[in-house]
Amino acid sequence: MYSKKFERFILGVCTRCLTSAVNGTTTSARTAVSWTSVRKHHKQFLERRSQNGFAVVRIRHASKTTVDPNEVKRFRLLATKWWNEQGDFAALHSMNDLRVPFIRDNLLNAHGGRQPGKPLAGLRILDVGCGGGLLTEPLGRLGADVLGIDPVADSIGTAEVHAWHDPDLRGNVRYRAITLEELSEKGGKGAGQFDAVVASEVVEHLADLETFTLCCNQVLKPGGSLFITTINKTQLSYALAIVAAEEVLRIVPSGTHDWDKFVSPVELERLLESNGFHVESIRGMLYNPLSRAWSWTESTSINYALHAVKLEEEPNPDEDDPEDPTVIVAQAKARRWYN
Repeated sequence: MYSKKFERFILGVCTRCLTSAVNGTTTSARTAVSWTSVRKHHKQFLERRSQNGFAVVRIRHASKTTVDPNEVKRFRLLATKWWNEQGDFAALHSMNDLRVPFIRDNLLNAHGGRQPGKPLAGLRILDVGCGGGLLTEPLGRLGADVLGIDPVADSIGTAEVHAWHDPDLRGNVRYRAITLEELSEKGGKGAGQFDAVVASEVVEHLADLETFTLCCNQVLKPGGSLFITTINKTQLSYALAIVAAEEVLRIVPSGTHDWDKFVSPVELERLLESNGFHVESIRGMLYNPLSRAWSWTESTSINYALHAVKLEEEPNPDEDDPEDPTVIVAQAKARRWYN
């Protein structure tokens, strides 16, 4: 486990890089760094801090769709790069060392081992925003029946081609170019069918978190698990996840993240628990750009992983059961903000 000293070291290195960029006194010969872009981010950082002190804002929930068209365009351009372990998604490849055991162990605690060598056999998992299948495949190798969905058809094509070359995945892994809300429509095949939903590095790219949460609840069986990994909304995450990671270290492509879409663990937990979930655990994650490895940490100030469980609800005969999922979203929002 990384110590707090290492976290301060990483922050100190990045802070010196940013300070040099702003002052125009860089000593590095790396021509790949766009210092103009770094200065722009630093200016935006200062403007946001002066306006609201980086106060946590209310969860975004106005579009009634999880899909952001700008995000779709961005990931469409990256659709062929998913399986380059040294490329734009290298950090996601190495994240599997944490997120796969995190999902596996929590599911085993809930369901017990099913089969030697295939501990998740018999469980149905939905991988939301699966991209090229970087997380879908290892879950399938653990024996789970995994459906990966993504609104970017080109990414689904990449995932299908890659999975086809592994005979062990046939029959366990499937993909569909579909949105979460389409899959979860009332009476649809996805409603109440999954033992677990996984959304890893996804929620920071969505248009509507409330719709996402409600749809996850709808596709899960009672007692089913929801696993999320994402980025906290802090000054530190802005400095490291956006400015340092995108402009200085080039760990991910520039423009990948929007700080306004980041969500704190407190806000995410509040949203989930107001929509039929109980949050079981939240753990901090830290990426070391030198070793290109992830580790668990006590701090959730940058990246974190969350495990929640869908509560069992007793049916209320006095309430209507609308067929339109947008009606369900509207009713839940009304309960949350006006009750």
